[in-house]
Amino acid sequence: MIDPKVYTLICVVDEGGYTRAANALHLTQPAVSHHIRQLEADYGLRIFRSDKKELTPTQEGEVLIKYARRALALERATRQAIEDSRRSLRHLTVGLTPTAGENLMPQVLALYCNEHPQMHINIVTDTINNLYHRMELYELDMAVIEGALPGEKFNSILFDTDYLCVITSPQHPFAHRQSVRLEELKRERLILRPTKAGTRTLFDSYLQSQGESVHTFHVMMELDNVAMIKDLVRQNLGVSIIAKSACRAEQQSGKLAAVPIENASMSRDIRLIYHSDFGHPELLEELRALYDRIR
Repeated sequence: MIDPKVYTLICVVDEGGYTRAANALHLTQPAVSHHIRQLEADYGLRIFRSDKKELTPTQEGEVLIKYARRALALERATRQAIEDSRRSLRHLTVGLTPTAGENLMPQVLALYCNEHPQMHINIVTDTINNLYHRMELYELDMAVIEGALPGEKFNSILFDTDYLCVITSPQHPFAHRQSVRLEELKRERLILRPTKAGTRTLFDSYLQSQGESVHTFHVMMELDNVAMIKDLVRQNLGVSIIAKSACRAEQQSGKLAAVPIENASMSRDIRLIYHSDFGHPELLEELRALYDRIR
């Protein structure tokens, strides 16, 4: 247990004076001064210079303040570890955007459950904006999203950088190409995500930057189901524009071909977002390590 005088010392330093520290600690100024004198007597030193108008630590005082901060940090970590042990984190609710649900994240979460048998994870799939709103309501512990964050209320960890590409069946003429020109896509039957989907927004923005519009393309179908889009493309019923990470397994198995659009830049980050008061940083690092291991 930390000596109350240590809290007083750090408060005096952080507040920049005895009076403000007394107000913050709900003590009298003489009581704050008494705590500082006691510390000086305990360690046989002067903590603050007496010849300065501003509150300035002596060389020895700076050493004492540094270790006082370490002691407080250690106590906080100890209390957090005890609380974690009491709570025994066993349930986790994780949000995934549809594309994130089609890449490595479900596998990462399943591996984590295998390595931590007491853990139960509930996965929620929704749009990025809806997931963000559910995070605000604390309905989710964390979320894995692709693209730009709707706000800056949460902490985040960068997992990967993804980009959009054209996917085709192995029988399609594009399948063995190094790249596809945007103009060539106008002659294809496109199966796209809906306008509010993150991948669709990114594609539409790219078209706009090129002076183009999706209305000049033959969009034969819009689906808010990545697995269904991939299945239709695999049957050579059309081509699509989706995130490369969402078709990694199919590309490796030869079920789909992924081809970049020539000179196109449609990249986006894959991030894990979490509350600032999330009390299990070791879990976050384990998830990132698992992702790096299998990608």
